[in-house]
Amino acid sequence: MKQSMSKMGLAKTEIFTDQQNRISLYAKVFGHPARVAILQHLFKINTCVCGDLVNVIKLAQPTISQHLKELKLLGLIKGNVEGTRVCYCIHQENWTSMKEIMFQFLNQDRTNKEGCF
Repeated sequence: MKQSMSKMGLAKTEIFTDQQNRISLYAKVFGHPARVAILQHLFKINTCVCGDLVNVIKLAQPTISQHLKELKLLGLIKGNVEGTRVCYCIHQENWTSMKEIMFQFLNQDRTNKEGCF
């Protein structure tokens, strides 16, 4: 028997498809304006960024690092070690894959134009 989420306190991600879980993770990562700003900056400069995100985004280094970690865990960015610094850039292959998945989801339309009432 399935337990309700309120009893468990955690979502049972295994009962959903891989695509549903992926869409949910993408929505979560886009759910914070700092992560959106980081992605926008990486696209704007069109190269890797090492240390200037704190100055650009205007958040503390630990906060920026946490957002970078979330973006990297999802695979939307990648990091390269250069000396004592880590430089980040868009992971183009994963970004393209994310766009395809999100496009399929967001491009859905209802076939019944009558409404639900």
